[in-house]
Amino acid sequence: MKDVVIVGAGIIGAACAYYLARTGARVVVLDAASIAGGTSSAGEGNLLVSDKQPGPELALALRSRALWDKIGEEVGAEAIELEPKGGLMVWPTLADRPDRLVAGHRTAGVEVTELVGAALTDREPRLAPGLAGGAYYPQDAQVQPVLATAALLSASGADVRCGVRVREIEADAAGKVTGVRVAGGGLVRATAVVNAAGVAAGELAATAGTRLPIAPRRGFILVTEPLHGAREQPPIRHKVYAADYLDSVASDDAGLRTSAVVEGTRSGTVLIGSSRDRVGFDSSYPLPVLRAIAAQAVALFPFLAKVHLLRAYRGFRPFTPDHLPVIGPDPRIGGLWHACGHEGAGIGLAPGTGSLIAAQVAGTDPDLDPAPFAAARFA
Repeated sequence: MKDVVIVGAGIIGAACAYYLARTGARVVVLDAASIAGGTSSAGEGNLLVSDKQPGPELALALRSRALWDKIGEEVGAEAIELEPKGGLMVWPTLADRPDRLVAGHRTAGVEVTELVGAALTDREPRLAPGLAGGAYYPQDAQVQPVLATAALLSASGADVRCGVRVREIEADAAGKVTGVRVAGGGLVRATAVVNAAGVAAGELAATAGTRLPIAPRRGFILVTEPLHGAREQPPIRHKVYAADYLDSVASDDAGLRTSAVVEGTRSGTVLIGSSRDRVGFDSSYPLPVLRAIAAQAVALFPFLAKVHLLRAYRGFRPFTPDHLPVIGPDPRIGGLWHACGHEGAGIGLAPGTGSLIAAQVAGTDPDLDPAPFAAARFA
């Protein structure tokens, strides 16, 4: 039986714990803060296939989406607010229509229906008039990320220790992991360590003499006041976003990128995004960025112009240069495994990531090719 330490009690660490426990491993989860206290609590809880380009990440997203349904059956869909609301990508003109992407999605097994005219407004009656069309993705869904993280950790039966800062990963003279050293000098012994430390994953890897090029990519979300009657008749029925959101996600630009992403919640509020910029851990709230996000949302849903905002919040996504997560063994340190670098897709990709890590640690055949996510690509 393996003794596994997972560093990070966010959604990725929780999913790794959930699936590792099923292999019979004894799992300890350590986090310097709290459950879902970092990036996991700073997003919208999206489970998306529609914003993934055909390739390894889309394959991981499809596998994860199927696993989320199974998790919902096991821990209770209501307990994690698993909501198969579907996604709607819209384009203002025919020139903006991403034909190749939609065709690639269909080839990869993604369900998608193109909409024009009345078919589009039937899906979302309060969209701005004059939009050329859209694509409906019924597989897109949403969970409440903090509830989902807590549910996975609870179901795993792992020993979860919050407020414990890991200072370094320890290895013996042969380069094999022996555990992690925590603040105060104590050693938590393990035969395997999973680095699920989010934006701190590169820093943690460096303590073992290995390198992961993970950098924070900041993003903001606006939250409206609860809308009257939204629970009975949601004014926004799906996750709705402009087609240029895909360019923003895939961009390598360190500068500011914004694109309209709008969806309702069960409480009646509306979540409005999105932005991306790489400014380190700058925790300020620049008013021009928030204004740009709000203006793009109003262009998509004009009725929002008369809705008050309650607050804004921000998070730091763990960005990798090739936009793919790092999932698998470290090429230098035996017994060190990485599960990080998911940028803004960690909630959606968590089950597939946890399943991959568990299979590799246990030495069984994974249900998805892990090669595109290998840490060795950065060696």
